[in-house]
Formats: sequence, C-alpha cells, structure tokens
Amino acid sequence: MSKSKGTISKGVDPVLIWLYLLLVGIGITAIFGVTYQEGDPVVSSFFSFKTDYSKQLYFFGISIVLATFILLTDSKFFTATANIWYALGIGLMLLVFPFHSNVKGTESIIRFGGFQFQPAEFCKVCVCLALAKYLSRVDMNFTRTRSQLIAAAIALLPAAMSILQKETGLALVYFSFFIVMYREGLPATILVVGASLAVLVVATLLVEKNTLALLLAAITALVIYIMRRQVRRDRGLLFKVVAIALLCIGIQRFGVPFIFKHVLQRHQVERIYSTIGRDIPVEYMKAGPGEESAESNKKKGAVDYNVKQSKIAIGSGGLLGKGLLRGTQTRFD
Repeated sequence: MSKSKGTISKGVDPVLIWLYLLLVGIGITAIFGVTYQEGDPVVSSFFSFKTDYSKQLYFFGISIVLATFILLTDSKFFTATANIWYALGIGLMLLVFPFHSNVKGTESIIRFGGFQFQPAEFCKVCVCLALAKYLSRVDMNFTRTRSQLIAAAIALLPAAMSILQKETGLALVYFSFFIVMYREGLPATILVVGASLAVLVVATLLVEKNTLALLLAAITALVIYIMRRQVRRDRGLLFKVVAIALLCIGIQRFGVPFIFKHVLQRHQVERIYSTIGRDIPVEYMKAGPGEESAESNKKKGAVDYNVKQSKIAIGSGGLLGKGLLRGTQTRFD
C-alpha cells in the first residue's frame, strides 16, 4: 500500500481561509461602493488598474499567487531562512531613515514610482518567522530571563524603529507578540503589568488628573489597610506598595502627558480622544510640519470626521443600510 502524499491543503485552516476571502470581498465591495462613478463600465473598470477597487483586486490576485507558492514551499525553507528574513526586514526599516517620504505625518514609507512600500508592515512577517524559529529551538527554556529578553528584543527592535519613524500605532502591533511569549512561559505578571498600565492610561484620559491622583492614593491606603498584618511582619512590603503608588501617580501626571505631547502624532491624539468622546486638552493640540494648526483643524470638524460619518450612515440607512451604490454620503444625494 503506497503512502499518501501531502497535498497543498495539508495543514491549512479552511475556516481561516474563508474568513480571509470574506473580509477581502467586503473590503473591495466597500471601496467599489464609495469610489464608483456613475456611467463607468463596471466590468472593465475592475480590470483597468485605474480605480482604487481595481488596484485592490489585482493586489488580491497577487496575494493568492504568493499564498499558493508559500503553501507549495517546504516549511523547512522558512525555518532555515527565518533569521535572514528578519535581517532583511530590519535592513529595509533602516533604509527608511535616509529614503523615507513624509506621508500624512508618518516617515515610515518609501516611494517607488507610483507605489508606496512600508517596511514596518513587511517586518511584522519577518518577526513572526524569527520569533517562531527562536521559540521552537530544541534547547529552549523560556523560563530563563535571558531567553525572555532575547525574544522581547526580537519583537521590540522593529517596534522602537517604528516609533522613530513616527508610526506609533503600528509599533503597538509588535507588542501583541508578548501574548505568544506568554503561551511559551512568559510570567503572567508581565501581562498583568501591561494591562494595568493600559487601564491607567485610559483612566488618565477620562478622569481629571487631581481626582485620579486622589483615587490612587485612596486605593493605596485601602490596600495597605487590607494587608496590614503582612505589613507589620514585613516593613519592606509597605515601601513596595507606596513605591508602586508613586510610580502610578508619576505615570499619570508626567508619563502620559509626555507621550501625548512628544511621542504620538497629532492625528493619533485626535483619534484617541475621538474614540473616548472627549475634547482634546489644549496642551495636547499641536501641528506638525506642513499641517494646519490643530485649532483650525478642530473647527472644521476633522477630529470627529469618522465618528460623524458613521452616525450619518447609521441614521440614514439603519442597521442594514440602503444598499450598494445607494448611500447618500457616497452618491451625494
């Protein structure tokens, strides 16, 4: 009896494939519905490579071809070349610094004729390969601090470079690799600390700073009271609790304002405050090179543009919408 040979579908998750195709279909349809001009031939415009939805259709076709080649390639190839891909990704990100183009506040894009290439996006795949290879080593013991630091460096190096390229939002994506590390043995304390910092940042944006400082002080006092027996036995525990409280207050009063003033771009600050439904504090409003003043932009309603358009769409079309090519915002009627 002959052994059955592996097929291209071996190891492929069909649900994931169908979800991908569904999302691509929704995306191209949405672009078509927004940018299609009345009177244009539908079929030929899809293959003209002159419209946005036509370009996306071609890119989708290219991705299918690439995916097929990847499935046909021996998996050992990616294991053997993972570090090379990572070095290539880092090298491309380094090329951004002297050859970048400033596009809407970001300096992470390289232009090739009519095309734009963002190495930070490509480098995410390279990090996946390099991290997977490192974590799958036979002698890997991820409970060791050294192993954890190396894995963190693999993920955080491109994240730091993304921040230097004024692409803070993309840099946050690299932190998702810590979830993979947690599965491999990263202490849960690190994830808890990260989640706590996120909660503290959100609280800083929602609550007046003096009020939040008083709340943190009250929580600290409550914790000390609850742990009073342990504190009596170990005075060092008291200093640890107080130190953590002071650190939280310092982050709330100095750390978060510094990030919003000097790290995040104006449009990122606007989107964050638009999401939580708050006005941007005056001290956070700034204008980058070649941009209009934040005050002028705010008067135009640019800050809440996406939110307003979403409300108009829901108010106009309800839950199910008016149908393809019938939207009042896209047809201007």
